[in-house]
Amino acid sequence: MALSLLVVSISFYLKEYISPDSDLYATLSLVSVAGVVVMVIAFSLGLGAMPWIIMSKILPISIKGLAGSFATLANWFFSWLVTLTANLLLDWSSGGTFTIYTAACVFTAGFVAIWVPETKGKTLEEIQQFFR
Repeated sequence: MALSLLVVSISFYLKEYISPDSDLYATLSLVSVAGVVVMVIAFSLGLGAMPWIIMSKILPISIKGLAGSFATLANWFFSWLVTLTANLLLDWSSGGTFTIYTAACVFTAGFVAIWVPETKGKTLEEIQQFFR
């Protein structure tokens, strides 16, 4: 996701310095669209499912309902926040917007790599022990 968003942001930065009548401008437009499509596919295959997988794997049964509701609320709130601010950011700078999104993806990948435990082949008790 981060690589595809980086490609989109670079193409938007380059478009600022190229004449709209040139062939390179049209090519960069296609590169931008392709980058967004790749990002959507990567999100759907990876990070998009992350909140639901984490909820099902690491939450103890005694709080799964309440914590799952809170996690769902947080997930939809941040989706709404991104949707709300996207047009404002794009009016400010298209390249800057996708650079911010790239940084968010890199931060998220680091967070997941450091703080989200591997659950494959572990019982719920072993996973809960990780958090103590």
